[in-house]
Amino acid sequence: MKTILVIEDDPFIRESIQDVLELEGYKALTAPNGKVGVQMATEHLPDLILCDVCMPEMDGHGVLETLRCHPVTDTIPFIFLTARTTTADIRQGMNLGADDYVAKPCTANELLSAITSRLERQAIVQTKSEKQLTTLRNNIAQSLPHELYTPLNGILGFSELLWRDAETIDRGEIQEVANAIHVSALRLHRLMQNFLLYTKLELIAHHPEQIEQLQTQITYDAEQMAIMSAEQVAAEAERSEDLHCSEPAISSVNLCIAEAHLQKVVEELVDNAFKFSEPGTPVVLQQEQQDQAFCLSVSNQGRGMTADQIASLGAYMQFDRKYYEQQGSGLGLYIVKKISELYGGVFTIQSEPGKTTKVQVKFHLTQHPMAANLQPL
Repeated sequence: MKTILVIEDDPFIRESIQDVLELEGYKALTAPNGKVGVQMATEHLPDLILCDVCMPEMDGHGVLETLRCHPVTDTIPFIFLTARTTTADIRQGMNLGADDYVAKPCTANELLSAITSRLERQAIVQTKSEKQLTTLRNNIAQSLPHELYTPLNGILGFSELLWRDAETIDRGEIQEVANAIHVSALRLHRLMQNFLLYTKLELIAHHPEQIEQLQTQITYDAEQMAIMSAEQVAAEAERSEDLHCSEPAISSVNLCIAEAHLQKVVEELVDNAFKFSEPGTPVVLQQEQQDQAFCLSVSNQGRGMTADQIASLGAYMQFDRKYYEQQGSGLGLYIVKKISELYGGVFTIQSEPGKTTKVQVKFHLTQHPMAANLQPL
């Protein structure tokens, strides 16, 4: 049984709505003013809230604004019941997060129709969210343990070798073992960094004020920085000869993105290209300006991705694991995608299985020191 909270100061209207809802099979809770309504919403967490606008103690706009500020109530469907239905009134309510308006006076059928529509939409959203969470949980369960244990096993195994045979191992072997431990530790460290960054980006995505603050960040001389980051990744992968970078433009490029985030984008794109292509095949970093945008792309001649795989790209998503030994947790490309979205950029993948893959990100250019409230490209 769905629970609906009715916040209405007129006792006749409040009781009439309660009767209609209960006859329809809903559990109806009522509150005589906004202050009581907020308290009841927090205590009972109803499936939907019907709320008048003009009320004593706290008006409907105050109720909605208060509820949207709390995680436990911010997703509850909220419908205004009001005689104030001018464009300005509706816009104000929608800006605060209202889901719908029902004009008073209204018939029982009009009210029930609005309720049914909102509850059905909420059910669809919840089903989709649950499906996404299930997919994420499955992906984590399949990929994360492997990615954690692989470098950890390397650290444990090689350190045990040193401990057990310290007196008989010569200096050259000690250096080899120490290097293997170091490589495994770096891999584990990067995995944890990506996990923490992924979590942070997901949290920022739900806070508009933090997004605006991000979009004031600027990277100067972005082309040179991108080349340096790509060359470092190539050196670590021992594939410096495979990396081909386009020549930087004469004038420096300044982008509306934090330098650390742009560096992360380049590192993940280049690393991913090396990961899924054979040594000796080229990995190409291209950079160009298009109007007020800067396009950065990385291409490789690897196994590629199908259209379905591109469409289902997500955190901890790995493809064809049973056919390939796949390094990485699948977070890299998703992090790049998330960063581009937070800065109003565009992330695209063009791939032909078995031939080439090109991943491109597009960011805003800036000519001024502040660049907040950017519109998507």
